[in-house]
Amino acid sequence: MNYDLKIFYNLDDLSKQFAELLKKEVNSVKDKFNFVLSGGSTPKHIFKYLSAHYQNNIQWNKINFFWGDERCVPPDNDDSNYKMAFENLLSNINIPERNVFRILGEVDPIEETKRYSEVIIKNVKYDKSVPSFDLVMLGLGEDGHTASIFPHQLQLINDDKIYSIASHPVTGQQRITITGQVINNARNIVFIVSGKRKSEIVADILTNKIESKKYPAHFVKPINGKLIWLLDQNAASLLKGNYN
Repeated sequence: MNYDLKIFYNLDDLSKQFAELLKKEVNSVKDKFNFVLSGGSTPKHIFKYLSAHYQNNIQWNKINFFWGDERCVPPDNDDSNYKMAFENLLSNINIPERNVFRILGEVDPIEETKRYSEVIIKNVKYDKSVPSFDLVMLGLGEDGHTASIFPHQLQLINDDKIYSIASHPVTGQQRITITGQVINNARNIVFIVSGKRKSEIVADILTNKIESKKYPAHFVKPINGKLIWLLDQNAASLLKGNYN
């Protein structure tokens, strides 16, 4: 598996790297830049960093914002990935409302997967008959899940839909998630991982151990795009590498 690995002493350094990568990629496109956001505590830190240091350094009006997954809750619920992104990033930068394409977690999930997939079809360019986002931001769960593709639903990796319904393995909470085929068709895929409790899974995946095949994140392998892993020193503690 080919990937670019960068390890950082702290989350601010990691966030700066992501911000610079986003700035460079946005500047490289003439039209709209289609960006898929992730939920989670590490992306939350990055969103705060972008708000504090890159309000005027990125061409935000060029970016279309999408979500990789969403819990089936209203947008004002604390579990909402949209709410987290809005409070920590979107409300702090100057972007047109038409550039924000949230998943409607408050409506029937079957109908919403159809509606949101149509939104993608209308707004994202296709490559090889599959939507191709400019950048997909991914987190990594302690069970190896990414987006809302969990180990008990590995079939979502090769699902022929654009977005599908997923369920949390413990709570059973329904979610709407991007599928593996769409993730893997992106121009840039960036895993953002922090914390020691994820270090073993990170090491298993990046050294391609046989155990890693039970983790959905193992199957994130771009067809033609770049795969980048940004880790803090705790998440990378079982790897041999130089700090950035």
